Amino acid sequence: MSAIEKSGLWLSVVGIGEDGLNGLTATARQLVEDAAHLVGGDRHLAMIPQSHKARRHPWASPLSETVKALKALEGQNVCVLATGDPMSFGIGVTLARAFGCEAMTIIPVPGAFSLAAAKLAWPLEGVVRLTLHGRPFDLVRLHLHPCARLLILSEDGSTPGKLAALLNESGYSDSNITVLEHLGGELENIRSARANDTAFFNEGFQDLNLLAVECHASSKARILSRVPGLPDEAFLHDGQLTKREVRAATLAALAPQPGEFLWDIGCGNGSIAIEWMRAGGRAVGIEPNLQRRDRAVRNAITLGVPELSIVDGVAPDVLKDLEPPNAVFVGGGSGDGAVLEAAWQSLLPGGRLVANAVTVESEQRLAAFHATHGGDMSRISVSRLVPVGPHHGWRPMMPVTQLSITKPYNINTESQE
Repeated sequence: MSAIEKSGLWLSVVGIGEDGLNGLTATARQLVEDAAHLVGGDRHLAMIPQSHKARRHPWASPLSETVKALKALEGQNVCVLATGDPMSFGIGVTLARAFGCEAMTIIPVPGAFSLAAAKLAWPLEGVVRLTLHGRPFDLVRLHLHPCARLLILSEDGSTPGKLAALLNESGYSDSNITVLEHLGGELENIRSARANDTAFFNEGFQDLNLLAVECHASSKARILSRVPGLPDEAFLHDGQLTKREVRAATLAALAPQPGEFLWDIGCGNGSIAIEWMRAGGRAVGIEPNLQRRDRAVRNAITLGVPELSIVDGVAPDVLKDLEPPNAVFVGGGSGDGAVLEAAWQSLLPGGRLVANAVTVESEQRLAAFHATHGGDMSRISVSRLVPVGPHHGWRPMMPVTQLSITKPYNINTESQE
């Protein structure tokens, strides 16, 4: 029986830095030398001597094709050559999802973030780390605030100029950007400039670069909290918007946790889904109105969560094709009792359902659902100060009735397992 058959560790992922194979530990070198199959990009595969007997597999496009090919090699001695730390926005993350840690040996070298932090003397625990490689550029917007420090993996040599333009547009033109090229190698080059230094960002940059940003806000910057309850004017809307005070109470009831998935049924201009995502979750909005879907997309981009998914359709018809949610919001009592029931049946155990109503009819639907399933009901009344001639007075908004309920775990099922 081979060592692989004994251990089950047939897939190794070896991180390589700018210093190439010379920077590998003895263990990492042995994994490369023993491999029957080597997988990697052209740059990494070119580092391997031609005398190596392994079969070479360049990355396929899309990457899922490479994962499929690796499944066919399961149990053989396979070594994947990766950049830096494979578990920091790297291929190791994808492979771990596909094959699990019980099949893998992962050996990193210091990644770009660690190397940059060492060059700049920035403590990593105080830095936001992002990648723009294959991801929407507008993700950066979520993390802009005074004194923020960002480390960003670039897509290519055009990324520094694009980032400078975004910072200037967002009121952060005094921010300092350091471009770190080919960190840890012979071609290492580190340069800094303010975002408004047009001449600097018109220069050429190497495709392999990382950006370090020290954010400095000007008076033009729109500084927004990550805590739910953004000002109403932060959103494009047509008046159909869950108002700030009610929105904050609604998000508190939905209780977002990082990575959890929300259905925003009748999402309108997207305010609930967007604030959920700004708190660290994922979301899909269901909205049949084209103009509102368009505004929801534009709001998501502007507010730093461009990965918000919007579905054209009407609940409950479109719900059956969606990933089961950790939380559901039904706005304004939209739909009928069938919407609430379908959402409740789809909700994962421990998930939260919150529904708001502003009319008597929609309030009655919530009351009927409450009578069957329980939960909490409350009424939210808000008044805002407005001018009354030369004076001021309180103008009440329409009161909102809110249903909030958490789906219990099936104790009987759990006890039988």
